[in-house]
Amino acid sequence: MSIIKKIIGSLDDKREWKEIEARGKALPSEYRHAYNAIKKYLWTAGGPTDWKDTSRIFCGILDLFEQGAAEGKKVTDLTGEDVAAFCDELVKDTKTWNDKYRAKLNDTIGRG
Repeated sequence: MSIIKKIIGSLDDKREWKEIEARGKALPSEYRHAYNAIKKYLWTAGGPTDWKDTSRIFCGILDLFEQGAAEGKKVTDLTGEDVAAFCDELVKDTKTWNDKYRAKLNDTIGRG
């Protein structure tokens, strides 16, 4: 891995994220608001650490929202009333930042 890639990350990943974000911005208002709220929740509640998981999860949300908007459904028709539980279900089989921080804390304390 080159030093530049290690410092700034993959440019392909950055391009893909910009495309994902453009899709989010193109959603109708209700869906765009929900997408941004879900994104904030996933980042603050410990979203996935791996880019492939991140891309898969966000593209999946966008696919669902684009289809739901085209069918005239409400966001909660797709996510259920407990949107946080919907989000937690999306990341349940992925390694999250919380997992990473827990392991780091346990390693730190275990060494003392």
